[in-house]
Amino acid sequence: MAAPGEREVIETPITILLVGDAGCGKSTFLSSLKSIRDQHRAPQTQPKEPITLLRDTNQPFVYDINFSKKSFTLEIYDTSSANQHWTTLRPDVVLLAFDISERRSVDSLKGWRTDIIRYFQRGEGERIPVMMVGLKRDLRVEGEGVIYPQETYRIAQELRCDRYAECSAVTGELMPQAFEDLARLAYATTTEAGGQTKGGCIVM
Repeated sequence: MAAPGEREVIETPITILLVGDAGCGKSTFLSSLKSIRDQHRAPQTQPKEPITLLRDTNQPFVYDINFSKKSFTLEIYDTSSANQHWTTLRPDVVLLAFDISERRSVDSLKGWRTDIIRYFQRGEGERIPVMMVGLKRDLRVEGEGVIYPQETYRIAQELRCDRYAECSAVTGELMPQAFEDLARLAYATTTEAGGQTKGGCIVM
């Protein structure tokens, strides 16, 4: 327990698994999260740096978080790594990603959700927190077949996901909000009740 006024430090990292179709934007998303963190560390007058793509050999990708009087570390694994069979992991949270501009990516969400249940919910009544995230928001184009937020929110509800967010890693649109939603869901795993607690998020 932390002393009054002090931030409690959670020593055990929170493991997050990022799943989704190849090419849906997972690597760029993770790289953009790192860019956001580095910008918060740098002076505000410093110009925004271009996104540098992370390499699979750097896994897990580590992010330090201050949230609601707690400090903890996120360790995120991307399923594209050739050196890590993702079904052998024991994640605390799963990020279910898809490409907003690609209908096939949306259609495959049900299969990914089934895999999450198959590999990570072993006991009856056991439930792992899942956040669905729509990537490449900047590529959403009006016209026939466009994937609107109302549809993806409905799908998230049907798949019993705990949270839904969408963003663009390229333009940075809604990236801080998506990371805050992820931090909130990760934070819930550190509480005895497993519930959500109000609080602000700082990307370190």
